[in-house]
Amino acid sequence: MQQSLRSWIGTAITVALPTMVFATGVCAQSDQRSLVTAATLTFANFKNDPDMAWLQRNLGRAKAVMIAPEITKAGFILGGSGGRAVVVARDAKSGKWVGPAFYTVATASVGFQAGISVSEMVTLVMTDKGLDTLLADSFKMGGDAAVAAGPVGAGAQTDLVADFVSFSRAKGIYGGINFDGTIVSTSDKWNRIYYGKPVTASDILVRMSVRSKQANELLNVVTAATGK
Repeated sequence: MQQSLRSWIGTAITVALPTMVFATGVCAQSDQRSLVTAATLTFANFKNDPDMAWLQRNLGRAKAVMIAPEITKAGFILGGSGGRAVVVARDAKSGKWVGPAFYTVATASVGFQAGISVSEMVTLVMTDKGLDTLLADSFKMGGDAAVAAGPVGAGAQTDLVADFVSFSRAKGIYGGINFDGTIVSTSDKWNRIYYGKPVTASDILVRMSVRSKQANELLNVVTAATGK
Protein backbone atom coordinates (compact mmCIF):
# COMPACT_ATOMS: atom_id res chain seq x y z
CA MET A 1 0.00 0.00 0.00
CA GLN A 2 2.76 2.41 1.01
CA GLN A 3 4.76 1.51 -2.07
CA SER A 4 1.71 2.09 -4.27
CA LEU A 5 1.16 5.50 -2.67
CA ARG A 6 4.76 6.48 -3.32
CA SER A 7 4.41 5.34 -6.93
CA TRP A 8 1.20 7.33 -7.40
CA ILE A 9 2.76 10.48 -5.93
CA GLY A 10 5.81 10.09 -8.17
CA THR A 11 3.64 9.69 -11.24
CA ALA A 12 1.50 12.70 -10.28
CA ILE A 13 4.58 14.89 -9.85
CA THR A 14 6.01 13.73 -13.17
CA VAL A 15 2.76 14.58 -14.96
CA ALA A 16 2.17 17.88 -13.18
CA LEU A 17 5.72 19.27 -13.29
CA PRO A 18 5.78 20.24 -17.01
CA THR A 19 2.42 21.96 -16.60
CA MET A 20 3.68 23.84 -13.54
CA VAL A 21 6.84 24.93 -15.36
CA PHE A 22 4.80 26.10 -18.36
CA ALA A 23 2.39 28.03 -16.13
CA THR A 24 5.29 29.67 -14.30
CA GLY A 25 6.83 30.72 -17.60
CA VAL A 26 3.58 32.24 -18.84
CA CYS A 27 3.11 34.05 -15.54
CA ALA A 28 6.64 35.45 -15.71
CA GLN A 29 5.90 36.82 -19.19
CA SER A 30 2.74 38.66 -18.14
CA ASP A 31 4.31 42.15 -18.10
CA GLN A 32 6.00 41.62 -21.44
CA ARG A 33 2.86 40.20 -23.04
CA SER A 34 0.80 43.10 -21.69
CA LEU A 35 3.24 45.60 -23.21
CA VAL A 36 3.05 43.89 -26.60
CA THR A 37 -0.75 43.96 -26.46
CA ALA A 38 -0.75 47.63 -25.45
CA ALA A 39 1.72 48.43 -28.23
CA THR A 40 -0.59 46.78 -30.76
CA LEU A 41 -3.46 49.01 -29.63
CA THR A 42 -1.31 52.15 -29.63
CA PHE A 43 -0.04 51.46 -33.14
CA ALA A 44 -3.56 50.78 -34.42
CA ASN A 45 -4.79 54.05 -32.89
CA PHE A 46 -2.01 56.07 -34.53
CA LYS A 47 -2.57 54.28 -37.82
CA ASN A 48 -6.27 55.21 -37.79
CA ASP A 49 -5.85 58.78 -36.53
CA PRO A 50 -6.64 61.27 -39.34
CA ASP A 51 -4.06 63.68 -37.87
CA MET A 52 -1.31 61.11 -38.40
CA ALA A 53 -1.43 61.33 -42.19
CA TRP A 54 2.36 61.70 -42.57
CA LEU A 55 2.99 58.63 -40.44
CA GLN A 56 0.46 56.63 -42.44
CA ARG A 57 1.96 57.68 -45.77
CA ASN A 58 5.53 56.89 -44.76
CA LEU A 59 5.11 53.64 -42.86
CA GLY A 60 5.99 51.73 -46.01
CA ARG A 61 9.46 53.32 -46.04
CA ALA A 62 10.27 52.58 -42.40
CA LYS A 63 13.05 50.13 -41.53
CA ALA A 64 11.59 49.57 -38.07
CA VAL A 65 8.93 50.94 -35.72
CA MET A 66 9.35 51.69 -32.02
CA ILE A 67 6.14 51.84 -29.97
CA ALA A 68 5.90 53.11 -26.38
CA PRO A 69 2.31 52.79 -25.14
CA GLU A 70 2.96 54.78 -21.97
CA ILE A 71 5.63 57.38 -21.25
CA THR A 72 5.13 58.79 -17.78
CA LYS A 73 6.17 62.22 -16.61
CA ALA A 74 8.01 62.68 -13.31
CA GLY A 75 7.85 66.18 -11.89
CA PHE A 76 5.99 69.27 -13.09
CA ILE A 77 6.87 71.20 -16.28
CA LEU A 78 10.54 70.16 -16.03
CA GLY A 79 11.81 66.76 -15.01
CA GLY A 80 12.40 63.28 -16.31
CA SER A 81 10.03 60.98 -18.07
CA GLY A 82 10.28 57.46 -19.31
CA GLY A 83 8.65 54.19 -20.16
CA ARG A 84 9.04 50.90 -21.98
CA ALA A 85 8.88 50.33 -25.70
CA VAL A 86 8.85 47.50 -28.21
CA VAL A 87 10.58 47.53 -31.58
CA VAL A 88 9.61 45.57 -34.67
CA ALA A 89 11.82 45.61 -37.76
CA ARG A 90 11.48 44.71 -41.41
CA ASP A 91 13.71 41.90 -42.68
CA ALA A 92 15.67 43.42 -45.57
CA LYS A 93 15.57 40.19 -47.60
CA SER A 94 12.03 38.93 -47.17
CA GLY A 95 10.27 42.18 -46.30
CA LYS A 96 8.60 40.45 -43.35
CA TRP A 97 8.22 42.20 -40.01
CA VAL A 98 9.95 40.53 -37.07
CA GLY A 99 10.28 41.04 -33.32
CA PRO A 100 9.50 42.50 -30.93
CA ALA A 101 12.57 43.52 -28.96
CA PHE A 102 12.08 45.34 -25.66
CA TYR A 103 13.60 48.71 -24.76
CA THR A 104 13.47 51.41 -22.11
CA VAL A 105 13.05 55.08 -23.01
CA ALA A 106 14.20 57.95 -20.79
CA THR A 107 13.89 61.59 -21.82
CA ALA A 108 13.90 65.09 -20.44
CA SER A 109 10.25 66.08 -20.44
CA VAL A 110 10.62 69.78 -21.21
CA GLY A 111 8.10 69.34 -24.00
CA PHE A 112 5.35 67.97 -21.76
CA GLN A 113 2.38 70.30 -21.47
CA ALA A 114 1.48 71.29 -17.92
CA GLY A 115 -1.04 68.93 -16.38
CA ILE A 116 -0.30 66.03 -18.71
CA SER A 117 1.51 63.15 -17.09
CA VAL A 118 1.22 60.31 -19.60
CA SER A 119 1.88 60.16 -23.31
CA GLU A 120 2.18 57.46 -25.97
CA MET A 121 4.72 57.39 -28.76
CA VAL A 122 5.27 55.82 -32.16
CA THR A 123 8.66 56.33 -33.82
CA LEU A 124 9.47 55.42 -37.40
CA VAL A 125 13.06 54.32 -38.01
CA MET A 126 13.73 55.68 -41.48
CA THR A 127 17.41 54.85 -42.15
CA ASP A 128 19.88 51.99 -41.88
CA LYS A 129 21.84 54.14 -39.43
CA GLY A 130 18.79 54.42 -37.22
CA LEU A 131 18.27 50.66 -37.31
CA ASP A 132 21.94 50.04 -36.52
CA THR A 133 21.78 52.27 -33.44
CA LEU A 134 18.87 50.20 -32.13
CA LEU A 135 21.17 47.19 -32.02
CA ALA A 136 23.50 48.91 -29.55
CA ASP A 137 23.03 48.48 -25.80
CA SER A 138 22.14 52.17 -25.48
CA PHE A 139 22.10 55.29 -27.64
CA LYS A 140 20.99 58.91 -27.56
CA MET A 141 18.46 60.33 -30.00
CA GLY A 142 19.76 63.55 -31.47
CA GLY A 143 23.31 62.53 -30.61
CA ASP A 144 24.03 59.09 -32.04
CA ALA A 145 21.17 59.41 -34.52
CA ALA A 146 19.09 62.34 -35.77
CA VAL A 147 15.50 62.63 -34.52
CA ALA A 148 12.68 64.84 -35.76
CA ALA A 149 9.19 65.46 -34.47
CA GLY A 150 6.69 64.00 -36.89
CA PRO A 151 4.41 66.49 -38.65
CA VAL A 152 0.82 66.33 -37.47
CA GLY A 153 -2.32 67.16 -39.38
CA ALA A 154 -4.33 65.76 -42.23
CA GLY A 155 -2.48 67.92 -44.76
CA ALA A 156 1.05 67.48 -43.38
CA GLN A 157 3.38 67.34 -46.39
CA THR A 158 6.75 68.05 -44.78
CA ASP A 159 9.69 66.12 -46.21
CA LEU A 160 11.84 65.04 -43.29
CA VAL A 161 15.40 63.79 -43.40
CA ALA A 162 16.10 62.08 -40.08
CA ASP A 163 17.02 58.68 -38.74
CA PHE A 164 14.04 58.70 -36.39
CA VAL A 165 10.70 60.46 -36.84
CA SER A 166 8.74 60.46 -33.58
CA PHE A 167 5.07 61.08 -32.98
CA SER A 168 3.59 61.49 -29.52
CA ARG A 169 0.08 61.96 -28.26
CA ALA A 170 -1.40 62.68 -24.85
CA LYS A 171 -5.11 63.14 -24.27
CA GLY A 172 -5.64 64.48 -27.75
CA ILE A 173 -2.65 66.86 -27.60
CA TYR A 174 0.17 66.14 -30.02
CA GLY A 175 3.91 66.70 -29.85
CA GLY A 176 3.97 66.59 -26.06
CA ILE A 177 7.52 65.31 -25.64
CA ASN A 178 10.89 66.62 -26.75
CA PHE A 179 12.73 63.50 -27.95
CA ASP A 180 16.07 65.20 -28.61
CA GLY A 181 18.45 63.74 -26.02
CA THR A 182 16.25 60.73 -25.29
CA ILE A 183 18.21 57.71 -24.08
CA VAL A 184 17.02 54.42 -25.55
CA SER A 185 18.40 51.20 -24.03
CA THR A 186 17.80 47.54 -24.74
CA SER A 187 16.01 45.71 -21.95
CA ASP A 188 17.92 42.43 -21.79
CA LYS A 189 15.94 41.17 -18.81
CA TRP A 190 12.58 41.66 -20.54
CA ASN A 191 13.88 40.10 -23.76
CA ARG A 192 15.14 37.08 -21.81
CA ILE A 193 11.86 36.62 -19.93
CA TYR A 194 9.72 37.00 -23.05
CA TYR A 195 11.70 34.56 -25.18
CA GLY A 196 12.72 32.21 -22.37
CA LYS A 197 16.48 32.55 -22.88
CA PRO A 198 19.18 35.25 -23.13
CA VAL A 199 18.87 37.06 -26.46
CA THR A 200 20.16 40.33 -27.90
CA ALA A 201 18.36 42.85 -30.07
CA SER A 202 20.37 41.52 -33.02
CA ASP A 203 19.17 37.98 -32.29
CA ILE A 204 15.58 39.20 -32.43
CA LEU A 205 15.59 41.82 -35.17
CA VAL A 206 18.42 40.71 -37.51
CA ARG A 207 19.24 37.04 -37.03
CA MET A 208 15.60 36.26 -36.18
CA SER A 209 16.70 33.34 -34.04
CA VAL A 210 13.69 33.64 -31.72
CA ARG A 211 9.98 34.18 -32.28
CA SER A 212 6.84 34.41 -30.19
CA LYS A 213 3.36 33.55 -31.41
CA GLN A 214 2.00 36.05 -28.89
CA ALA A 215 3.42 38.84 -31.07
CA ASN A 216 1.58 37.73 -34.20
CA GLU A 217 -1.21 40.26 -33.79
CA LEU A 218 1.25 43.16 -33.51
CA LEU A 219 3.23 41.97 -36.52
CA ASN A 220 0.06 41.45 -38.54
CA VAL A 221 -1.20 44.96 -37.75
CA VAL A 222 2.12 46.51 -38.77
CA THR A 223 2.28 44.38 -41.93
CA ALA A 224 -1.24 45.44 -42.94
CA ALA A 225 -0.43 49.09 -42.28
CA THR A 226 2.73 49.06 -44.40
CA GLY A 227 1.19 47.02 -47.17
CA LYS A 228 4.16 44.63 -47.14
